[in-house]
Amino acid sequence: MEHPVTLAIARGETSLGIELGSTRIKAVLIDHHCATLASSSYEWENQLIDGYWTYSIPDMIHGLQATYRQLKQEVERNYNVTLQTIGSIGCSAMMQGYIALDQAGELLVPFRTWRNATTGRAASGLTEQFSFKIPQRWSIAHLYQAILDEEEHVTGIDYMTTLSGYVHFLLTGSRAIGIGDASGMFPIDEAAQQYNEDMVKQFTGLAAVKRYPWKLTDILPTVYTAGEQAGSLSEAGALLLDPSGSLQPGIPLCPPEGDAGTGMVATNSVSKRTGNLSVGTSVFAMFVLEKDLTKVYPEIDIVTTPDGSPVAMVLANNCSSDINAWLGLFREFHEAMGLKPDMNQLFSVLFNQALEADADGGGLLSYGYYSGENITGFAQGRPLFVRSPQSRFTLPNFMRVHLFSAFAALRLGMDMLTQQEQVTIERISAHGGLFKTPRVGQQLCAAALNTPVSVLSTAGEGGAWGMAILASYMLHKEPQESLADYLTAKVFQDARGQEVAPVSADVEGFALYMERYTEGLAIERAAVEHLVENGKKN
Repeated sequence: MEHPVTLAIARGETSLGIELGSTRIKAVLIDHHCATLASSSYEWENQLIDGYWTYSIPDMIHGLQATYRQLKQEVERNYNVTLQTIGSIGCSAMMQGYIALDQAGELLVPFRTWRNATTGRAASGLTEQFSFKIPQRWSIAHLYQAILDEEEHVTGIDYMTTLSGYVHFLLTGSRAIGIGDASGMFPIDEAAQQYNEDMVKQFTGLAAVKRYPWKLTDILPTVYTAGEQAGSLSEAGALLLDPSGSLQPGIPLCPPEGDAGTGMVATNSVSKRTGNLSVGTSVFAMFVLEKDLTKVYPEIDIVTTPDGSPVAMVLANNCSSDINAWLGLFREFHEAMGLKPDMNQLFSVLFNQALEADADGGGLLSYGYYSGENITGFAQGRPLFVRSPQSRFTLPNFMRVHLFSAFAALRLGMDMLTQQEQVTIERISAHGGLFKTPRVGQQLCAAALNTPVSVLSTAGEGGAWGMAILASYMLHKEPQESLADYLTAKVFQDARGQEVAPVSADVEGFALYMERYTEGLAIERAAVEHLVENGKKN
């Protein structure tokens, strides 16, 4: 008699979530109880080409195929069944950015990622026009900046989307987008659950826009909310994902979402007064709002949950890249000594050193600015480590300062919400690789935000798991069952988590560090202005 899981996989009683993150493409296959059956990943990296951060589309397709192939092999190895059909699929990717396609579906310019801080004039102009914060990374800011710069490709635009929408388009042929990801393309009307019609009219009426042959509503993807079907896997899409031909077309796909939305789902943070923190190359905190903010804040974006509720989002462009680079240096030291390092052990040992440090990090200072930082006003960045002769340059202080620095810019943005807008946050759930080492990142994060931080036992599953849950919700929800109710009753009913409250000494130490951090921004600015990159001075 066949194993029940084997039968479930063979019958397609599963859901697949695929997420294209900033450093990894990951796939997670779950059963109808949202338990993980198999997972796989593929590492990739962005490139700075002609002044823009981008990813290679051929590498993306290769990564998708490699990730799916690994997943398929794991299923065959563990359950002795070939993956031929799946109950539902969902695609997710890093939010925002700019993908412009012509009528043939070909890219007009290389994909411009969220990491680019090149749309300042467009973003500020649209913010003033709409009286609504338009961040530099939003798709509409990229489009308007290309218009202002009179880029030749703009005339030929037939479709503009995000990375998740592009992958969905390749798999289904449908021009669809989930409302959470759509809210990073153009402002959303909460009541209508669509693009804000008044702002669309305002944009269309701009003198610089009028000369183009397309209409904005014609080139934007159609907005869908969680639970709706947004297309089916086409024959071409099935072969793109699985060139072996085993995967059958016709599988329903849920709306594609951004990594912010999948992070909310993966941490059960779609209800009012809940918040979540997602840590990776960037770090962002999201809080589901009970009421509109009183004014526009440069540090705060307004987006939505995957089911359309308004969310205040604070995003810092830089978080773990500099920490990872330093850990790579320690790995090289191990190898030079003739040792073969265990990276999990290396992270654990070094992170735990931070708990032995001086509360403020001993006078050390770090800026992990691999790219520009919107919250502190940098269009470009230079990773920087600074100390004075009086600083206590020890390994514990070194590690603590880099962990503090990972949350410093985020804290500046969050202060606007908690201090000026009096936003009530009942709980913050965090996820991301920085929390894999037990307690350390969580304790210092709690100190940095001065609020308790929970890490669920499922947090390591990440956004691909959250995307798989959204695909499963589309299939298995009851009539009128909300996403919040589905998560609480059917996904997280037995979830265990550990909450860590801020330690007073850490909170005081972080406050001292923040004084040093804000004063030292002039040092970072000087580095950007005078540190030569690629033989050219900025």
